[in-house]
Amino acid sequence: MKKYTFSFVIIFAVSIAYFFPQYFISYNGVKLSAFIVPFLQLIMFGMGTTLSLADFKGILNTPKLVFIGLGCQFLIMPFWGLGLTKIFDFSTEIAAGILLVGCSPSGLASNVMALLAKANVALSITVTAFATMLAPILTPFLMKILAGTLIEIDFLSMMWDMTKIVLLPVIIGFAINKLFPVYLSKVKHLLPVLSMIGISFVIIAVTAAGNASLKTVGLTLLLAVIMHNIGGYVFGYFSARAFGLNKQNARTIALEVGLQNAGLASALANEMGKLATVGLASGIFGPMMNLSGSILASWWGNKPLDQETK
Repeated sequence: MKKYTFSFVIIFAVSIAYFFPQYFISYNGVKLSAFIVPFLQLIMFGMGTTLSLADFKGILNTPKLVFIGLGCQFLIMPFWGLGLTKIFDFSTEIAAGILLVGCSPSGLASNVMALLAKANVALSITVTAFATMLAPILTPFLMKILAGTLIEIDFLSMMWDMTKIVLLPVIIGFAINKLFPVYLSKVKHLLPVLSMIGISFVIIAVTAAGNASLKTVGLTLLLAVIMHNIGGYVFGYFSARAFGLNKQNARTIALEVGLQNAGLASALANEMGKLATVGLASGIFGPMMNLSGSILASWWGNKPLDQETK
């Protein structure tokens, strides 16, 4: 049960924020949503400190696997999300939020789940790293194409938002890890804890801010988010198998596709000034994917890999 502790804590915190939103919107006149971007920057900085040159050399060693992973990442979830917006009759901003989750890159959760699932952790880290680096261009591009008719998408503005939230903190974290590893090692153990606190804060802030909208579309949006998340695992796994990847690598791609950086999507929605609507899908997707990912990874982890993989 320890594997699911963080997920259950998130679900409990979200429940509190949903029923008592007044305590999580502002404090002494300061909106708590103002801290979403700094928390995300801290999380991405932490991710940068875990990267090394070996991670980026992975594309040279296994280019086919990495390209398949990136292709699945930036094709399956955006277009599956688009399909869900056609199935469900959401308002334009709620629908745009589903697309925003789909157009976001994979997050650190996929690396942890890959380890639990006995998947290819090196491939998972490489795909996450490259997806994160490409996201400042691909996410605004995909949102402009898929969501441009729903809400106004400022490509350059979103590109800059992603650069300052994602790219710069990752580069700074990577550089500090490379230049000052001894000093960083003294505080590195605190970064995962701070990341978990940051993720929790973002999800709670989104839930409180979007309380009114959640009451009108809550159950329907929850169903759409579950379908989005589970569909990512299913389509990711079988797409990888269709490209001839073995079961271990297919598990990796499935987790990369199904586990999105929901916190980043929330931060982007906040930067647009639409946290209470566009940010709702990501607020639900975050705790949902942690729970489903934990269950799937544990189930896979208990299943022996076949001779082909070995």
